[in-house]
Amino acid sequence: MSVMKRMRDISVASLNEMLEGAEDPVKMIDRFLAAQRERMEASDRLYRQAMVHAESLRSQWMAAEAQKQKREGQAELAMKAGEEALARLALSEKMMYEEREEQYRELYTNAQSSIAELEEQLRQMRVDYDEVYSKRQYYAARMESIRLQMRMNERAAYGRGINGRVFDRLEDRLSGLEHEAKALQDVRRLTEQAMYRAGTAVGAALEREMEALKRKLEKEEQR
Repeated sequence: MSVMKRMRDISVASLNEMLEGAEDPVKMIDRFLAAQRERMEASDRLYRQAMVHAESLRSQWMAAEAQKQKREGQAELAMKAGEEALARLALSEKMMYEEREEQYRELYTNAQSSIAELEEQLRQMRVDYDEVYSKRQYYAARMESIRLQMRMNERAAYGRGINGRVFDRLEDRLSGLEHEAKALQDVRRLTEQAMYRAGTAVGAALEREMEALKRKLEKEEQR
């Protein structure tokens, strides 16, 4: 398993762990996306460096191949001219450049393999990022729906609180005051009626006393 593959697996596992205990999954996803962007930027820089390095290796490979062919041609010309020593020297340098060509070709081949792997990892990282970002938009919409529903529930509870409790208590209180006022009115009316009856009885008694007094005085005058 490559280092990049292990890093991706660790990143995805970390996201799963964060989401399991997160109260706000959107914030956790945003943290993962920020870290993922940093990883992609770092990988992209590494990719560009690898491409430059691979091109440098290819240039070294091509240069060694050109020198090899050049020394081979020089050796042929020297042999045709009867210059065996020069031909031997040219062939010796040709062998040196041939070895160098092989070395740089192998390095370039390995670099190309690493670049291909890095390209695949970058592609997978972008796929992961796009997938998580898509989920982030979905969960953000769900969280907003939940927040709005909670606010609507609070408003509904507030309305029910006023209609169901405050006004009910106010109705009871006003009914009690009206009942008390009516009771006082009834008491006052009964009191007035009693006083009137009492006053009438006293007046009648007084009139009887007056009549009795008049009769008494009339009897005394007749004597």
